[in-house]
Formats: sequence, C-alpha cells, structure tokens
Amino acid sequence: MGIGNQLGALTHRNIVKNLRNPDIVVFATAAPVAFALLFAFVFGSAMEMGGDLYREFLLVGILAQTMLMTSTNTGVGLAMDNKEGMMDRFRSLPVRPAAVLTARTNSDLVVNLIVIAVLSLVGLAMGWRIRSGPWEALAGFGLLLLFAYALSWASAYIGLKVRSPEVLSNVSMLILLPLAFISTAFVPTDGMPTPMRIAAEWNPVSAVVTGVRELFGNVPGSVTTPDILPLQYPALAGLAWSLLLLGVFIPLATRSYVRSHTR
Repeated sequence: MGIGNQLGALTHRNIVKNLRNPDIVVFATAAPVAFALLFAFVFGSAMEMGGDLYREFLLVGILAQTMLMTSTNTGVGLAMDNKEGMMDRFRSLPVRPAAVLTARTNSDLVVNLIVIAVLSLVGLAMGWRIRSGPWEALAGFGLLLLFAYALSWASAYIGLKVRSPEVLSNVSMLILLPLAFISTAFVPTDGMPTPMRIAAEWNPVSAVVTGVRELFGNVPGSVTTPDILPLQYPALAGLAWSLLLLGVFIPLATRSYVRSHTR
C-alpha cells in the first residue's frame, strides 16, 4: 500500500473516531463561544474603541486563541494512542511514520475547520462582519488554518515525548495561555508595560491575529500599528511563522516517532 493510501486510510480512521466523540467539537467550541460573549459584552463596554468596534476586533483574537487550544488535541490523541498501545500496533505494520502523524494532523485540521465555522456564525450574530472582499476573507481563514496546522505538528512532537495525556494538557496550558494573552489577540499593545509590550509585539500570535484582522478589514482606526517589522507586514510574518513551525516540528515529530520505534 502506497503512502497515499496509508494516509487516506489513517485520516479516515481519525475522522471517524472524532465523529464518534462529538464532545471533542462541542467542548472545543463551547469555551471560545463563552469567552467571546464574556469579553464582548462584559469587558467590551470598558474599551475606548467602543463595544461595536471591539467585538470586531475581538473575534479574530478568539479564533486565534481557539486554534492554540485545539492544537493540543493532536498531542493528546497521539499520547492516548501511545498509552493504549495503538502506536505499537501501527509500528508493527508496514505504515510509514509520515502517514501516521500527517493523518492525525489532517483529521484535527478538519475539526478546526468546523470550530472556525461555528465561531464565525456566533461572531456574525454578535455583530462581527468581514469588511474586505471574498479573496481577502479566504486568505484570512487560510492563514488561521495554516497556523493551526503548524501548531498541531508542534503538539504532535510534544505528545510523542510525554508519558501521559494529562502531562501534555498541563504543559500546554502553561505555554499557550501566555501566548494567547500576551499578544494583540484581545487588546492593543500600547497600554502594556514595556517588557510585556515588546514580548507581545514579537509574539507569533500577534502577527497572525493582526494579519487576519487586516485581511478581514477589522482593524479599528483608533488602533495604532507598532512600528516593528512583523506587525508592519503581519500577514507575511504570520505565514513565515507558520512555515517555520512546520519546518521545525515535522522533522522533529517524525524523528521522535521513528526513534521510539527502534528502542
């Protein structure tokens, strides 16, 4: 069986497994919807840009935060398969490591697509609108999904290294929460203390969020873009960060899978 057939069969297996566990999609969507409603209608009234503008500013940040959080599903799924002995079964079969890992990240990309669609509908109900053209909108959603896909590979590498899914969940929160909140996802950086502002401006999440906002036409006129390279060209910077993550973690995850097989 060629790698294409292996990839197709394993991707189908993972998608069916996710569909049989709808809680994955439900809980991946419920928390971001709650965040969106709380931030928009509780904190939004205190924002200088105004509630309506803040809701448009906020939604892209919620989408990016959700991609960060759902990326952990890849690592948790691999760690769970490893714990239950499924990875040993894969290793005993003539299945290429790239097919096993890519099938997992591909199936989680499908979940992310569903979550983005649901959150976008919630955003529309809240008053969010895409102010640009259809091609810019597609590019914005594409950048979000590419970033999510890159994060899934990073999560896959960590999932192959940890001993249990519980460890991965705890480690992921310690990393992902600062990435989400020390960024432009929820507020502009100009009011942050200097060290935190610098960290936020060079955070890859800030580049992705700012790039998607520009592609959607959701940048309020009252928000000043920091004069640093990643946020002057945020869509390109977000694309570069995503490709860099893929270039680093695809080989690392594949090598980790192979090494665990040869032990």
